[in-house]
Amino acid sequence: MVHEIEDFYGVYLLYNLNPRYKGRTYIGYTVDPNRRIKQHNTGAQAGGAWRTDGKGPWEMILIIHGFPNDISALRFEWAWQHPDKSRRLRHLPKKTRKETAHQFRFRIVSEMLRTGPWNRLPLTIRWLKQDYCLDFPPATAPPPHMPIVYGPVKRKKIGKTGKVKTQKESTEEKDNESEITSLSVRHRVCPVCYKRLKPNDTTVSCYRPHCQMEAHILCLAQRFLYDPGHLIPIEGFCVKCKQPLLWGDLIRHKRGCYQDLGESSTQGESQADSGSDTW
Repeated sequence: MVHEIEDFYGVYLLYNLNPRYKGRTYIGYTVDPNRRIKQHNTGAQAGGAWRTDGKGPWEMILIIHGFPNDISALRFEWAWQHPDKSRRLRHLPKKTRKETAHQFRFRIVSEMLRTGPWNRLPLTIRWLKQDYCLDFPPATAPPPHMPIVYGPVKRKKIGKTGKVKTQKESTEEKDNESEITSLSVRHRVCPVCYKRLKPNDTTVSCYRPHCQMEAHILCLAQRFLYDPGHLIPIEGFCVKCKQPLLWGDLIRHKRGCYQDLGESSTQGESQADSGSDTW
């Protein structure tokens, strides 16, 4: 079964099957994994990276997805490609002679998933090819909120018609609300600080069906932060419907936040859908 995901941002690991280059790896970023692997195996003229051109076939064996936007994913990609240049990873041992490229890249990403700020993101570790699966040692297991899953994934496209339909349905639901609810919509109040929500305020809304909770993003973040030593929350409960909410899902639902998170070093940082060679 293929898992379909909206707003897909992923960083992947390729494995080379060509007898001449077998065992070499490549790290890249994509919003459409199925299209991207075809580009790599077709060649640079089809949009594939020049470092993989003519060296195929390649297999996409692992992908980390769930990033809130492309900037966050690109910074993760760059750090995974260049652990020796990343200020968060440069302390890690370099590749040893006994390690294969696959084992080395897996060791690096295992540490990345446990390192801030990535350890606070709602990421999913997906093995696309189970023949290449490696087990996380207990000492480097990913955080509990990051699931390890198996099988293919597909970007889910949302057509314009669907968006219009959703807006109409939302409008109809609002028209059927009670007078009290209508008043609360016109005079919006943050349910955390109880101050009026102004048009220019940065807010987040509950993504649960029929829940209209909207709060200041900073107010809700502070409410979700159980550990004062952390800067980014992981999960909490909706102030109105009392249902559990993942902070990353709230941000993805809103879009556009977390723009400044991730690897702050800009040395050699990639800004396109093309990775670096990781032989």
